Amino acid sequence: MESTVRNNVPALTALLTVISLALVFAAVLGIVPKGSIPRAPDSVLGAIPHVNAVISIIAVGVIGTAWRDIRRGNVARHRAGMLTGVVLFVAFLGFYLYRVSLEGPTEFAGPETVYQFLYLPVLAIHMLLAIACIPLLYYVLLLAISYPINELSGTNHPRVGRIAATLWLISFSLGVVVYTLLYVVY
Repeated sequence: MESTVRNNVPALTALLTVISLALVFAAVLGIVPKGSIPRAPDSVLGAIPHVNAVISIIAVGVIGTAWRDIRRGNVARHRAGMLTGVVLFVAFLGFYLYRVSLEGPTEFAGPETVYQFLYLPVLAIHMLLAIACIPLLYYVLLLAISYPINELSGTNHPRVGRIAATLWLISFSLGVVVYTLLYVVY
């Protein structure tokens, strides 16, 4: 299995990316029939944005720590941290997609000027980075699971991983800004 993955990292990255983005766009665009998803109580649906904000803040800390760990040569802690980051990302995305599939995107309740010149640009950058992260994360993850640790530095994992981690950190951080504008400030 390891060599099959190793020999097909770009193709598997593309396949997983297409499937993931199809699920995201199906949920966000309302293609998923609302009746096909069991509905949680309103209190649970209302808690999801707050839970996701906490997940995002924790993810920023975990990813930043894992990045520091690899710079210090602690591969085991780096691996554990990045896998934790992936689990947090999957949890965030699962909660977000579940809620948006049932209720649609949250409307911005603030002033039009803030909406136009702050909220929309921050949201757009957050979303574009989140979308860009998906193939990068799959790529570095597939490299990490298909190569022995001592060979990983000879792959694109370190180079692409730096880019992925940077974009990932910015995306999670901007997600917290979006949350703050939607649920705290306005």
